[in-house]
Amino acid sequence: MAAPAAAAVGGPQPPQPELSASGLALDKAATAAHLKEALSRPDNRAGAEELQALLERVLSAERPLAAAAGGEEAAAAGGGGSPGAAEEEALEWCKCLLAGGGGYDEFCAAVRAYDPAALCGLVWTANFVAYRCRTCGISPCMSLCAECFHQGDHTGHDFNMFRSQAGGACDCGDSNVMRESGFCKRHQIKSSSNIPCVPKDLLMMSEFVLPRFIFCLIQYLREGYNEPAADVPSEKDLNKVLQLLEPQISFLEDLTKMGGAMRSVLTQVLTNQQNYKELTSGLGENACAKKSHEKYLIALKSSGLTYPEDKLVYGMQEPSAGTSTLAVQGFAGATGTLGQVDSSDEEDQDGSQGLGKRKRVKLSSGTKDQSIMDVLKHKSFLEELLFWTIKYEFPQKMVTFLLNMLPDQEYKVAFTKTFVQHYAFIMKTLKKSHESDTMSNRIVHISVQLFSNEELARQVTEECQLLDIMVTVLLYMMESCLIKSELQDEENSLHVVVNCGEALLKNNTYWPLVSDFINILSHQSVAKRFLEDHGLLVTWMNFVSFFQGMNLNKRELNEHVEFESQTYYAAFAAELEACAQPMWGLLSHCKVRETQEYTRNVVRYCLEALQDWFDAINFVDEPAPNQVTFHLPLHRYYAMFLSKAVKCQELDLDSVLPDQEMLMKLMIHPLQIQASLAEIHSNMWVRNGLQIKGQAMTYVQSHFCNSMIDPDIYLLQVCASRLDPDYFISSVFERFKVVDLLTMASQHQNTVLDAEHERSMLEGALTFLVILLSLRLHLGMSDDEILRAEMVAQLCMNDRTHSSLLDLIPENPNPKSGIIPGSYSFESVLSAVADFKAPVFEPGGSMQQGMYTPKAEVWDQEFDPVMVILRTVYRRDVQSAMDRYTAFLKQSGKFPGNPWPPYKKRTPLHPSYKGLMRLLHCKTLHIVLFTLLYKILMDHQNLSEHVLCMVLYLIELGLENSPEEESDEEASVGGPERCHDSWFPGSNLVSNMRHFINYVRVKVPETAPEVKRDSPASTSSDSLGSLQNSGTAQVFSLVAERRKKFQEIINRSSSEADQVVRPKASSKWSAPGSAPPLTTAILEIKESILSLLIKLHHKLSGKQNSYYPPWLDDIEILIQPEIPKYSHGDGITAVERILLKAALQSRMNKRIIEEICRKVTPPVPPKKITAAEKKTLDKEERRQKARERQQKLLAEFASRQKSFMETAMDVDSPETDIPMEITTAEPQVSETVYDCVICGQSGPSSEDRPTGLVVLLQASSVLGQCRDSTEPKKLPITEEEQIYPWDTCAAVHDVRLSLLQRYFKDSSCLLAVSIGWEGGVYVQTCGHTLHIDCHKSYMESLRNDQVLQGFSVDKGEFTCPLCRQFANSVLPCYPGSNVESNLWQRPSNKSIQDLIKDVEDLQGRPGAFPVSISSETNLSKEMESVMKDIKNTTQKKYRDYSKTPGSPDNDFLFMYSVARTNLELELIHRGGNLCSGGASTAGKRSCLNQLFHVLALHMRLYSIDSEYNPWRKLTQLIEEMNSRLGNEEQPEVPILYHDVTSLLLIQILMMPQPLHKDHFTCIVKVLFTLLYTQALAALSVKCSEEDRSAWKHVGALKKNTCEVEKSYEVLLSFVISELSKGKLYHEEGTQECAMGSPIAWSPESIEKYLQDFCLPFMRITSLLQHHLFGEDLSSCQEEEEFSVLASCLGLLPTFYQTEHPFISASCLDWSVPAFDIISQWCFEINSFTEQHTEQGKALLIQDSRWKLPHLLQLPENYNTIFQYYHRKTCSVCTKVPKDPAVCLVCGTFVCLKGLCCKQQSYCECVLHSQNCGAGTGIFLLINASVIIIIRGHRFCLWGSVYLDAHGEEDRDLRRGKPLYICKERYKVLEQQWISHTFDHINKRWGPHYNGL
Repeated sequence: MAAPAAAAVGGPQPPQPELSASGLALDKAATAAHLKEALSRPDNRAGAEELQALLERVLSAERPLAAAAGGEEAAAAGGGGSPGAAEEEALEWCKCLLAGGGGYDEFCAAVRAYDPAALCGLVWTANFVAYRCRTCGISPCMSLCAECFHQGDHTGHDFNMFRSQAGGACDCGDSNVMRESGFCKRHQIKSSSNIPCVPKDLLMMSEFVLPRFIFCLIQYLREGYNEPAADVPSEKDLNKVLQLLEPQISFLEDLTKMGGAMRSVLTQVLTNQQNYKELTSGLGENACAKKSHEKYLIALKSSGLTYPEDKLVYGMQEPSAGTSTLAVQGFAGATGTLGQVDSSDEEDQDGSQGLGKRKRVKLSSGTKDQSIMDVLKHKSFLEELLFWTIKYEFPQKMVTFLLNMLPDQEYKVAFTKTFVQHYAFIMKTLKKSHESDTMSNRIVHISVQLFSNEELARQVTEECQLLDIMVTVLLYMMESCLIKSELQDEENSLHVVVNCGEALLKNNTYWPLVSDFINILSHQSVAKRFLEDHGLLVTWMNFVSFFQGMNLNKRELNEHVEFESQTYYAAFAAELEACAQPMWGLLSHCKVRETQEYTRNVVRYCLEALQDWFDAINFVDEPAPNQVTFHLPLHRYYAMFLSKAVKCQELDLDSVLPDQEMLMKLMIHPLQIQASLAEIHSNMWVRNGLQIKGQAMTYVQSHFCNSMIDPDIYLLQVCASRLDPDYFISSVFERFKVVDLLTMASQHQNTVLDAEHERSMLEGALTFLVILLSLRLHLGMSDDEILRAEMVAQLCMNDRTHSSLLDLIPENPNPKSGIIPGSYSFESVLSAVADFKAPVFEPGGSMQQGMYTPKAEVWDQEFDPVMVILRTVYRRDVQSAMDRYTAFLKQSGKFPGNPWPPYKKRTPLHPSYKGLMRLLHCKTLHIVLFTLLYKILMDHQNLSEHVLCMVLYLIELGLENSPEEESDEEASVGGPERCHDSWFPGSNLVSNMRHFINYVRVKVPETAPEVKRDSPASTSSDSLGSLQNSGTAQVFSLVAERRKKFQEIINRSSSEADQVVRPKASSKWSAPGSAPPLTTAILEIKESILSLLIKLHHKLSGKQNSYYPPWLDDIEILIQPEIPKYSHGDGITAVERILLKAALQSRMNKRIIEEICRKVTPPVPPKKITAAEKKTLDKEERRQKARERQQKLLAEFASRQKSFMETAMDVDSPETDIPMEITTAEPQVSETVYDCVICGQSGPSSEDRPTGLVVLLQASSVLGQCRDSTEPKKLPITEEEQIYPWDTCAAVHDVRLSLLQRYFKDSSCLLAVSIGWEGGVYVQTCGHTLHIDCHKSYMESLRNDQVLQGFSVDKGEFTCPLCRQFANSVLPCYPGSNVESNLWQRPSNKSIQDLIKDVEDLQGRPGAFPVSISSETNLSKEMESVMKDIKNTTQKKYRDYSKTPGSPDNDFLFMYSVARTNLELELIHRGGNLCSGGASTAGKRSCLNQLFHVLALHMRLYSIDSEYNPWRKLTQLIEEMNSRLGNEEQPEVPILYHDVTSLLLIQILMMPQPLHKDHFTCIVKVLFTLLYTQALAALSVKCSEEDRSAWKHVGALKKNTCEVEKSYEVLLSFVISELSKGKLYHEEGTQECAMGSPIAWSPESIEKYLQDFCLPFMRITSLLQHHLFGEDLSSCQEEEEFSVLASCLGLLPTFYQTEHPFISASCLDWSVPAFDIISQWCFEINSFTEQHTEQGKALLIQDSRWKLPHLLQLPENYNTIFQYYHRKTCSVCTKVPKDPAVCLVCGTFVCLKGLCCKQQSYCECVLHSQNCGAGTGIFLLINASVIIIIRGHRFCLWGSVYLDAHGEEDRDLRRGKPLYICKERYKVLEQQWISHTFDHINKRWGPHYNGL
């Protein structure tokens, strides 16, 4: 029956209809069955009508209510429950009808059985964790749900896990998107064959019911929608409607999940045009339907025309401009009324601007379907549903429903077409949306499913004009935010660009549309259609030109800009996404020769667009000064397609190049950018704020460089290779504004540049030339070579992690381009050039990631400074690369000094670009090089080593790339006579190098020194004339030269040149009036480039005649010139290398070099230094000296500090000062001296001015985490594995204490155990001491210091003033002198009985403390305050165990337990035993001695009543036992149940300090007898009955031998016989198997048991002895640890021989007859076990063999943790936490920061850290893979113990690569936890305010 189900679903109904509802349910089922039966008949008209009527009734029942809820009457409609109830009712009916009378659940199951789906199609929303496998994906957008991914086989694939941003769907089973090999097990089988056919009657009802249901939904949507009134966001109303519809949409969603059979029915319904027509036409007599149809029409109308642009389209366009694509025909009539209302503000500001815009938009007319932007005609439910989905801004539920249907192929096609049809409407809605981010994500969620499929994309392109629609929609979208361009000619510019400040660009609103466009261009078939369609290309270039020249920067010359605009982010993002990425998409299809035509098309329209652009901005030949735009997408399109054409398509470059004039124009703007970069780095733009630097950095940054700077440089290379080289070179120097600097004169006037910027601009110009001439990225390098060069450049700057390398290597932004990061070639190149450095730890605890570092041969041969300069975002990276290079050369012994950047051989040029090398062989460049060499030699100002380096680099490039060998003879003819006013005879650098230049005429300011000098031939005027002929070279104006060239070219190319050249341009360069007049002077030079180089060599080496041609000694050099000797070195090496190459290139040069070297070089002419220069020189010298002084001081200071640190770290804590030699000649009376690290004085600690140790007190539960197994527990990763804490040390001790407290007197119980296993106080020190009064003033100053520290001064926290270690208290040092300890150590010869008596007396004497408590000294005050600190360190629950709160016994217990905790922890730090011996690892750092003094002082305030002092029970036989036991209500704890180590601490702390060694030994001996007896008793309980009787017998036989008291057999048998008197061994028939071990006990195993039982006590005792008396611990093997410790503690007689096996009993030294005292001890137990046998037994067996504490063991692979925990629900709040975390100590799962689990303002992690670790918590954050440490009120991110295959962390799982445990890191974490050093090692702590 369906009744119960129905009633259950009808939940939120008001109580009355409950009955009727269930009644109706029966009714419904019957009706449904009847109807189904009626419809199954062949003639089913009657049934159909009946059903229609029923549906009409049921489905319209709720409509008025919904309308009311959606409309204004919402408030009025009373009874909030009623609308819900009616809808529930309708849904119930539908379910019943679908099931045709059966149960709905059975119906669902039945339909599922027919599911043929071979696709997964699971749809997810944002934040879902999904996978992407690049190995299996065909489309880059491919994604899989976790289940399909883990079911498939992806081992060794390149996959990653990711958190979905926009939502997505699983592609498993879809072979269009992924390879079949990657399908999971469920979707591998194409199952259609084995699924039976769907029986007709199963889904028959659905076909009738669903159309009405969907129509009803649509009516709802129509009714609910109200146009937003006057732009008021109406989200509220829309959401209300959507909430009401939630159940209906969910119902549809459930239907889609029923599988393929139901989906195909739904598809039929949604796409059937007949149904739609009948139901929605609104022609029926139904008033409701009419009204609904009207609302639909209104909505359509408003949508068609809410576009503000439309009125412009009609109103202001001349018909000729090709209105076709933009013309909106649909409601043209309505424009007048609606248009004005909706027009947005910006449009009305400037009508003329609107005109300007329209004029530019050239859309192709005619051929297109005219209705792209206009009205929608809906023909099916699907279409209208999508319309409303868009109208309501893509509600998540609707999106999910529409996507869930996609596995149905027929639906997929229909839906895709519908989506495309609505594309323009989507864009309009998106632009208006207030939630554009969410909406963008939802749009992409849909479109990525549709357009990633190539087959589908192709079909829609062909049938629905997808490309036209997309391009037009994008163009239209951008048109709304255009402004007039201010580039070049502000007044007359006709160019419009996008305004980067608009929301559309700032918020990336265009992103979904662009992303779809990029997605479809990745399909070859679609891209080809695009590249073939000329109209589309024109439109697209139009679109791109909107971005050309956007975000123009104007240099601020006077004051700093007030407001730094951040629009550049938007501009760079827009160019990359909207222009560059589609470009890369297109380029990826132009890879082969057959695609030449496409390239020609693109290049042609690109050039047309560029020509239009130059016309529009009125550009002639000079760029406007002081402005720059980084955005030239048209130039870059052109450049990239040229590059592709030559590289892949074998096109002839010249066939796609324009004329010279166009080339000249093309080079201007990219060159302007290069010059501006240099200006920005020279701080000339500093008044524009930081953002301009940001632009310069973004332009070269790895994600942008290959779409920005690379194409720009390539374009300049192309221009340079085709233009006149002299023209190009002079343009460069002019753009960089350094023309005036290039003069031989020592002074010059620069009209356009301040002197302080000259040097860096000159460096910029030369560096640019070097890059231009040596870069081969697009000029002939293969992809692999490029990748290698990029990688080497990045690795040379710094060692890099794998992921940062992937990020820094510019990859082709289009994911389909082939070089996918992480692809095969990437890995192989990486392994060829770099070595992997595994992740390591530095001693400071900072963790390194796995890094790649360049191999030695890479430094040796491949280091390319040019590439490094090109790719650095920060200038310091260039320096870093050079430093690393220098270090490599030093280390490998190749070069000791400071090397210059090495010269690297280049890949050969592609033949098309050979012309580029003409730049190196043009006179202009040679003049520049000559001038600069001369200026450097003459030490003119503003030149640097960098300039020289670049000059030499250019000369060397010229020699390497010289044209064919010139014959020496021919060149020497004609000589200098031929050239009159020119510098050099020809253009070949090789021959020009040897050309001597005698005189140079220069223009200089009148003040220059050159003018005053007599001209060399002033004697006779005619000689000047003759000079003129002998070739006085002029430093000619480069600029004039360039003008001339430009003029010639223009005259050649156009007749109307006179109109083109504007006079304005040339006048710009005239000097400002203020400059002093220039006169002409003639300089005598008499040098050639070769002679300058040789002199330079002398200058650099600082020696005369330092250069000697190497070939004179070794003629071989000329034959095989490649000499490694020259490849690395400084300037001297570079000069030698160049001279050698020059000599090689021509015999003439060789001869001239030899000649120059023969002449003894004349001294360099003395420099005339002007006063101003002198001043600057002096200043420099003074600065240099000051620097040197400072260095010296710093060095001295450092060495002082070092020696101070060394001595300070060696402050001897008193125990190490105890002389070990007791036989010293005379006792030295000297007190321990302490250094105060604050005031620097040293002295003893005194009572009125005590010194203290800097200590950190922290509560610790590490001890409580010990377990009795060596294997650490595993972190649970399935529901079955759980960790129970009952076997931890803390739990066992708790149980024991509560057991004792049940049966024995409370005060006695509190002396029988130790606490502090959980929340014990651990004290550690850095070993530095300070005066306590100094410390107080230090704390005061910290309190007043407002700097935010990482610690809280109010809680007493501070850092040690010397070593900065974290601390929170000061432990006073007890004043004491060494002489005492000397005396105390002397052994006395008292018998043990006397000593026992002493101990008792001393304990009873309370005032025997050298400091009397009554006199309040500073020392005692401090001791009290530190005790208070110790108490406050831990929580109250860890201190109070007494039944009577606040009893003194509690304090007593707490104090000796503090000592216990510290000893136990030190034992753990030593590895759990004392085999290693020696001073502790914390040797200097131990403060136990001082701590003991403080504790003892306070313990002695509580005297134990001598009656109850356990000491008496241990050492005296008490007579009348029986009488005493009877009269007490609760007995004391039997001595055999006492914890012996606790007794030891009590006894020692009760003694006056310092303690006498004899007394110590005495106490140990006595306690050892008790311990041994306990061991025997425990052993006897463990034995079986037979064993016991056997041992009893053996012992009895031996009883008469000697030394009975030292034979364990005898003692064991005695213990057994004594305990047999009680009931201890009784009633164990049942339990025998449990207690008794099956093995028979051999003497060896007994001996081992006894030793193991005693060892923990002996270890603690030895440590204590070591600290109190400074005795060394000797190291030993593990098996002899017992005997070594025994002799160390004085338990063994010295003459003891260790030949035969060692017997522990020989250590016993009974002070009273053994048998008497044992029987007395056993008697107590027997009297207890009378009543409580079981408990008696449990208390005897103390297993004290705890193993070392461990953190939980983690699985190898992080994914196992992640998959289990990231969806796990929290046990407290039963929700899945947003930030789940797990405790690595105990495995508890907690909500990080979750308010759900907050208790009294503490969030769960903080709370847990207090309960689990007493304030220390170690948590693994599941979603981030990092570990966070909570320590008290602070926390820090520790790092991750999971690393990927490349040794890197993946914080927040951003990369999603598989992570593996790093055992070393985990070990370090565990070590820091155990040694309590989190506070010292981790530096970045912050307060958590209990919010974690």
